Amino acid sequence: MRAAIRVVCLLIVVTCIASAQTTAKHRTDPDRLGLTCADILKMSSTEWIAYFADKTQSPAADKASEIARATSAYGKCYEGKTDELAASLAKSGKGPSRAARADFASFETALKAFSAKALADAQPAADANKRALAALYEKQFRYDFYHGYELKILPTGTVAKSVSSMAPADANKPAAPGPPKSQGQKTPVETDEMGKAKNRFGELLGAQPEDKLHKLHASFGEILGLHEVDESTTLAVYRYAIFLLEPTSEHPSYPPPF
Repeated sequence: MRAAIRVVCLLIVVTCIASAQTTAKHRTDPDRLGLTCADILKMSSTEWIAYFADKTQSPAADKASEIARATSAYGKCYEGKTDELAASLAKSGKGPSRAARADFASFETALKAFSAKALADAQPAADANKRALAALYEKQFRYDFYHGYELKILPTGTVAKSVSSMAPADANKPAAPGPPKSQGQKTPVETDEMGKAKNRFGELLGAQPEDKLHKLHASFGEILGLHEVDESTTLAVYRYAIFLLEPTSEHPSYPPPF
């Protein structure tokens, strides 16, 4: 009898744990405003922030917090999308090797270090909105890293379809990282865009106080100088750096690309 009671109690405990885990798994982030991540990622981050502001109608004094909340919710969904892609590639055995993942982790660490330095002494000081958007912007690199591997295993006829079905803002972003292009493969548009980005970055860097200029230059060199990345990723890094260094504005030269 006692053994039967113990079994029943054990089953009840297991059922409760499973129920709690299921509830936690499906608990909706209130900042998603009742939408799924799939719904949210159909919008660009700019569209989502505007949608969030329209639905929440926060007082003017809370606008900064409102934008930070909206940006955080979007970022969590975007990270979830990247996590699912990484897991799918790992399961298929077609994802990046351990060495490639380690190199990307080093690249990402260097990127975060540059971001921290750029925002730490920004003039005028970077507000909560700028920091939240910078954190969101940085998430593109991890997604692009895995998406580059996804493109390699897609049937030839579906690659264009995959690219065209990205979120709206993705249409204007650089392509996902892939094998480095040779110099002869650069198009005039790529060359022009890279030139503009490098020139703008140079202007912003040159406007920094000398001590900060040297720190930023050295930190930036650890991103591109120590890691082999393709032209698309190089351009994306320059654009991200420009976003970080430019004063906060409603119309930055290169807003978050998604």
